[in-house]
Amino acid sequence: MADAIIVINAGSSTLKFSVFQIETDDTELLLRGLLEGLNTTPRLTVRDANREVIEERTWKSGQRMSHGAAIGVMLDWGRDRFLNRHRVIAVGHRVVHGGVKYSSPVLVSDDVLNELEELVPLAPLHQPRNLAAIRALHEFLPGVPQIACFDTAFHRERPEVEQICALPRHLTESGIRRYGFHGLSYEFIASVLPEYDPVAAEGRTVVAHLGNGASMCALLAGKSVATTMSFTALDGLPMGTRSGAVDPGVLLYLMDQYQMGHKELEQLLYRESGLRGVSGISHDMRQLLQSDDPKAAEAIGLYVYRISRELGSLAAALGGLDSLVFTAGIGQNAAPVRAAVGAAAGWLGLEFDDEANNRNGPRLSTPDSRVTAWVIPTNEELMIARHARSVIDESAADVTK
Repeated sequence: MADAIIVINAGSSTLKFSVFQIETDDTELLLRGLLEGLNTTPRLTVRDANREVIEERTWKSGQRMSHGAAIGVMLDWGRDRFLNRHRVIAVGHRVVHGGVKYSSPVLVSDDVLNELEELVPLAPLHQPRNLAAIRALHEFLPGVPQIACFDTAFHRERPEVEQICALPRHLTESGIRRYGFHGLSYEFIASVLPEYDPVAAEGRTVVAHLGNGASMCALLAGKSVATTMSFTALDGLPMGTRSGAVDPGVLLYLMDQYQMGHKELEQLLYRESGLRGVSGISHDMRQLLQSDDPKAAEAIGLYVYRISRELGSLAAALGGLDSLVFTAGIGQNAAPVRAAVGAAAGWLGLEFDDEANNRNGPRLSTPDSRVTAWVIPTNEELMIARHARSVIDESAADVTK
């Protein structure tokens, strides 16, 4: 019976899961699944390693499903698909926030779970779902080690000046810091960049993780030195439904003039802003690009403008720029967005190849461009599987000492 690792990524209304078989040198993807619409109309889609659909299932409209129940559905489906042929040696979880303490993957214990619970206010959209999935797996697969892999961990080695806020020191010491997120994605890109551009891998690269959540990160020789998200996953770029950077005075104004409380502000900033709020149409970039409504164009224009401004800021943090990498859903698939960003980055020495951009790369820049540009698919799930395997191997080594 082969060994396997399950990887779980629990979102606000989705549960993504992957199963990796343990090989001698690495981990091999067996299947990848998505349970979406948990709060409205649950739908399950599972694909094999070749992206062929092997299972589709839809529940009745209005039949809400908790993340715990979604875990149960996944395991019920998997009982005859992989659990009967594989021994699950670990479950790796994407956990958005690791706070100050957790700068590397960790084996989950009751104490760890309690400490991660205390970080829920810093990531209210994601952390509760991440932890709900861990608790559910503990019930369904008791005794199977669970490893928490943190989106904040990759950024913990940034210079101190990049991590602190201009607030009284006692607040900084209490944990109010610029943490940064999407670290698992950036870590993966850094790990494969040498295969695409060895010079950039050793030099100055900005990675744009553009999806429903969006951020950018400056890498110097593969290490994070600056990033756009900070204390929470709200800061920086406008996103699908999140506002991105907003003058704190706006929040004071809303509290004073509109009597908005904590929950109302949370709803506004996390779920009603970004592309959806500006366009009044959708948070989905695909729909906005197809729309002839001027508000859709304005939302896209703001999105591109903010990316371009942050690119300049991150290039300044690096002292120059050797390469720009696009990744995640929008970054990998929205050629018009990439083209607009590329045009705005001409001052940095970037020359875009329009034909290469229209076929989604991988190289987007011309041979004469001073700055290279790439589309590189991210793979957070593989990064988590590797981390989980490493933690399990280290634990086994400690036992045998």
